[in-house]
Amino acid sequence: MRGRETAAVRVREIELRWVRMPLVRPFRTAHGVEHERDVLVLRIATDSADGWSECVAPNAPTYTSEWVGGAHAVIREFLGPMLLAAPVRPSDVAGRLAGIEGHAMAKAALETAVLDAQLRTEGRSLASFLGATRTRVECGVAVGMADSIAALIDECAGYLAAGYRRVKLKIEPGWDVEPVAEFRKQFGPVPLQVDANGAYGLGDAPHLAQLDDFDLLCIEQPLAANDLPAHAGLARLIRTPICLDESITSARVAREAIDAGSCAVVCVKPGRVGGYLESLAILDVCASRGVRAWCGGMLETGLGRAANLALAAHPGFTMIGDVSASDRYFARDLTAPFVLESGELPVPDGPGIGVVPDPDSLRALTTSIEVVSRSIA
Repeated sequence: MRGRETAAVRVREIELRWVRMPLVRPFRTAHGVEHERDVLVLRIATDSADGWSECVAPNAPTYTSEWVGGAHAVIREFLGPMLLAAPVRPSDVAGRLAGIEGHAMAKAALETAVLDAQLRTEGRSLASFLGATRTRVECGVAVGMADSIAALIDECAGYLAAGYRRVKLKIEPGWDVEPVAEFRKQFGPVPLQVDANGAYGLGDAPHLAQLDDFDLLCIEQPLAANDLPAHAGLARLIRTPICLDESITSARVAREAIDAGSCAVVCVKPGRVGGYLESLAILDVCASRGVRAWCGGMLETGLGRAANLALAAHPGFTMIGDVSASDRYFARDLTAPFVLESGELPVPDGPGIGVVPDPDSLRALTTSIEVVSRSIA
């Protein structure tokens, strides 16, 4: 942390705001098809500045065990009061909250808000704090399963026309080789990877090996998140590099997975691993072992997108990630929209995360507000 340390801040109150964000395209999950996202937005008040963040936990516990309603409850009942108890440095937030098991996304939201408040006070950007070296970030896009291969190809054509430089296709048994083959037929050598979200078993290795013919950047999370040995076994049976996403919950787990031969690529999602500081630790592990990494996203609003761009600009990311423009998900964002230009997004360079919510959008999209506070002597 040397060179990245900041002063301690006293958190006076934590505002928990529910915001309902209609999606421009339905989002398919194991829980069903979602047409809107309920977002938990945090604002922490300190003596010198407010800090903003969002919790990336989804509507239902389909990605990991976390979900946004649970995040709200654990912040209100446990994590929030712990943060309010005494002044805290951003680097100490994880330790302060360590007595509560799990809830990485809720903890990440609190750490990010503390970082934002302190960096605003110091006039430093999150990008500079994290060690970013780029002012713009190349953007890729994740594309879900469609009603037909023709519809999928049409959707991909629109994203490529918009300028996205890499495509990621969701796959599952029955929807894998054919859509990938058609993508290659239609778009040639466009950078392409696939994401299975743990939908396969090791016994599917012969079938997954058919994807080796399509020059994919990687296959993301092909097997169950908790089965590193199976991923190592699969890596010996297919040529396509394996990327781990849900499996990577910390720098320690990243080290174990890489050393076991379970992956050649790592996806870093700050919310999933507990925050931006743990994300840096994972990047250090990847760099020390010569493993490629890319920055993932979780359908964030502009608040989370700004912070992700600050991280994605770090030199440790050697592959194009999933930090997309605002209009990929929302017709109306919480902040000024992030607009794709020549396949890139600008990295915010203002203090903290570099953006604040648009008051009109925040007011129009908010459904409820709750404040966690304590009396300060």
